[in-house]
Amino acid sequence: MGDQESNLFHTMIGGNVVSELASQRTELSFEQAAMSSDNSLLASVRTSMALITFGFIIFEYLQKLGQEYLGGALPAHSPRRFGLSLIVLGVVLLCLEILRHRQYRRAQAARRQDLFDRGLIRHPESGRSSSAVIVAVLLLLIGIAAIIRIALSGGPI
Repeated sequence: MGDQESNLFHTMIGGNVVSELASQRTELSFEQAAMSSDNSLLASVRTSMALITFGFIIFEYLQKLGQEYLGGALPAHSPRRFGLSLIVLGVVLLCLEILRHRQYRRAQAARRQDLFDRGLIRHPESGRSSSAVIVAVLLLLIGIAAIIRIALSGGPI
């Protein structure tokens, strides 16, 4: 064996190609699982965004319809209640999904750190924040603002 081959051999996990390749596959599976978790979060973001948007539009539309075209024929607070219920449903769904995502990522980071500590993989958890989480938190703030806007629109709910 030449010096270059000897150095390559000693830098491999477990000292052999099979262990090194298994280590690389394990690290790739962690990355794939993280992306899958982000995709699940983004699916919940889409659903929550639809609920929040639809709730706000229903509130505005039914309120205007009741005032201008139906002359108060709609019960006074039904547009607010219906719109608010959709928005609250979207916000609750988003909160639950953010918490689930956070718990999953913490468990995954602990598993990955354990493998790193044992010398079975080369890189610990990177600790980077996901753009999916940032989008989810921003939508959560928008949803809370919509709840406040509708709740303060006048009278009891």
